[in-house]
Amino acid sequence: MDPINQNITANKRWTYLFFSFYAIIICVIGYLIGMYYNSPIMGLVFGIIIFAVILLGSYYGGQSVITSMSGGNKVSKEDEPYLYNTVEALSIAAGIPTPKLYMIDTDVPNAFASGRNPKNASITVTTGLVEKLNRLELEGVIAHEMAHIRNYDILIATVAVILAGTFVFLGYMARYSAFGGALRGGNRNGSAGIIFFIIFIVLVLLAPLFAQLLKFAISRKREFLADATGADLTGYPEGLASALEKISTMQKSKSKISNNALNGIYIINPAIGDNNSRFFSTHPTTEERIKRLREMEFIDSKNVTPLNNDTTVYKVGALPDNEKVAENGYLVCEKCGGYYKLQPDESPDDFEQCQCGGKLEYHNTI
Repeated sequence: MDPINQNITANKRWTYLFFSFYAIIICVIGYLIGMYYNSPIMGLVFGIIIFAVILLGSYYGGQSVITSMSGGNKVSKEDEPYLYNTVEALSIAAGIPTPKLYMIDTDVPNAFASGRNPKNASITVTTGLVEKLNRLELEGVIAHEMAHIRNYDILIATVAVILAGTFVFLGYMARYSAFGGALRGGNRNGSAGIIFFIIFIVLVLLAPLFAQLLKFAISRKREFLADATGADLTGYPEGLASALEKISTMQKSKSKISNNALNGIYIINPAIGDNNSRFFSTHPTTEERIKRLREMEFIDSKNVTPLNNDTTVYKVGALPDNEKVAENGYLVCEKCGGYYKLQPDESPDDFEQCQCGGKLEYHNTI
């Protein structure tokens, strides 16, 4: 198994552990609330219901909620042909359906992906991203977001954000219930009741902190993986590295896209200018991400190798915006995502394989 797939498998295992931890903590809080009111089973049932509702709600409605919160508007091929051409080409490289595309009207460059799986996903970019990045940099960013979709990070990030918010809500509710019960002379049984009360308050106070730490840990791990996977899709790590350099210097802490609930899902945290410690950061440092990308070794050339010598080579996303269909079709490499437009006198049988060693597949359109 290659390193990227190994990381995907490892991250899935950690995700199950994280979500199990969330479920246990929510159920424990519910159980303790129930004990305080002499009904621990009802409290436990309440905790299970809360966790199930949040999980299902975030699974089926998370994409629309996040898109609405971000202020993104859906765009079509006719609206943004240049951007759509890039997204479609990289979708083929990633082997996933073309995601829906949304755009936020702001000059601050940034992007994020959302949804529950590759068949129900979207990519949201800002107008500033399209205007301020060159083609290779834009491809790097879109490939990074494609990686989040293909690796199922979009579902994990959505659920983690919503569950973290649930912890905060339950913390406030539990504190109110505990102190309210104390003021009313609630159920306390001597020293055991006092000890329980102290444990309960400590748990409630720490639950939001645990939730944030888990969310941040998931986010940092997956950003590194998405960078590596995105670079693998384009075969050109420098494109993404250069984009990260540009984007990180153009963020504004009070911009239109800065939102505490969503900052962690952007490719670069919009509040990057704030003085937060690395331990509490939702992203790895930009310097570390760029360093890792520039240490990666990929074949930059995405050329197909024909049997005849008189050919024109195309790189991923290099087709003109107005050229969607070729009379003779295209050859697409299933390994690196490179594609080649067949000329009138050429046949798919004239080509053995891509220069990267990947198998070539024929497509009528691209």
